[in-house]
Amino acid sequence: MKSQHQVVLSLGTNQGNRLQNIENCLQLVHQEIGTIIKVSNLYESASWGFESDSFYNCALVLHTYSSSHAVLSKILKIEQKLGRVRGENLGYQSRLIDVDLITFDDEIIDSEDLQVPHPLMQNRKFVLVPMLDLNLDWKHPVFLKKLPELLLLSPDKSDCMLVKKLENPLDKIPLEQFNYIAFEGNIGAGKTTLTTQIAQDFNAKTVLERFADNPFLPKFYEDQNRYAFPLEMSFLADRYKQLSDDLAQFDLFKDFLVADYHIFKSLIFAKITLADDEYRLYRTLFDIVYREMPKPDLYIYLYQNTERLLHNIKKRGRDYEQNISAEYLDKINNGYLDYIKSQKDLNVLIIDVSERDFVKNQEDYLYILDQIQNKISQ
Repeated sequence: MKSQHQVVLSLGTNQGNRLQNIENCLQLVHQEIGTIIKVSNLYESASWGFESDSFYNCALVLHTYSSSHAVLSKILKIEQKLGRVRGENLGYQSRLIDVDLITFDDEIIDSEDLQVPHPLMQNRKFVLVPMLDLNLDWKHPVFLKKLPELLLLSPDKSDCMLVKKLENPLDKIPLEQFNYIAFEGNIGAGKTTLTTQIAQDFNAKTVLERFADNPFLPKFYEDQNRYAFPLEMSFLADRYKQLSDDLAQFDLFKDFLVADYHIFKSLIFAKITLADDEYRLYRTLFDIVYREMPKPDLYIYLYQNTERLLHNIKKRGRDYEQNISAEYLDKINNGYLDYIKSQKDLNVLIIDVSERDFVKNQEDYLYILDQIQNKISQ
């Protein structure tokens, strides 16, 4: 599964409405590059390397699927949107906005147009002081020193004065008020990818379904009649054990738990795959298990149309899934929707992601977060 990169950016401005410049830049970075996870306080310092008005500076951490050079390209476009004009003079200048890419994971990048970590970061107090606010467990991969050491050894002895606290865009979405959130969806809907992304962005513990370890799954897709019952029983047992263990173990370093399934999916799939007599036996066992299980505080169903599901299944290339039919996917989707309608006490949110790609398009991911925020505010 594709993982997100952790990137640190440094923002600066010394022209016009400096606070507004910073806030507008934060908004565009969050919308167009990646999810801003942390924002430093805002600081004021004298211009560095030339005589001019003082600067406002801050630093931020963002998560993104984009490559380092793609991030740089998007930074330049944001600077242009905010009115920065890069002249032929390559020296230090006053500017409406300046965005520097400081770190990209723990990588060392030395190309013609990008050097990471930023080659001058250790000499700039206006970069190091805001970065300290981010509480990063990061060591400079060249100098092998952490941020406090770099600041202590920095030749820059200028003042860096605190101006105010800046708002983190994610603070508007208080997911930590929930103990347990479950994402659900049809095969290929992207629930595991979204669950992982939410967990990374909001400091949550993940519970991910261990379907890859189930020995009956490939056999089921080859001979459904023979392997349906052992498959569904093994899934039920594994889901029960996994959720029971993880929900019982509180993680002091995580704010809540997020899962890419809810145990009721066992009954939805069993109703489709099992013969009537097998289903009656399975339902008896399921009801016993289900009564013991905590229910999610928020249940989010990712709806995708069947055409898009088939495309996603083909794209991810699991051999045993390639013969899944549209009819089978329709049955699963109807099973989920029937279940949702029957659950009067379940806090349910349905999000249609049929025309959205929340991995490639940051705006689509923010759309999902907005839907969750609206649900919370209701």
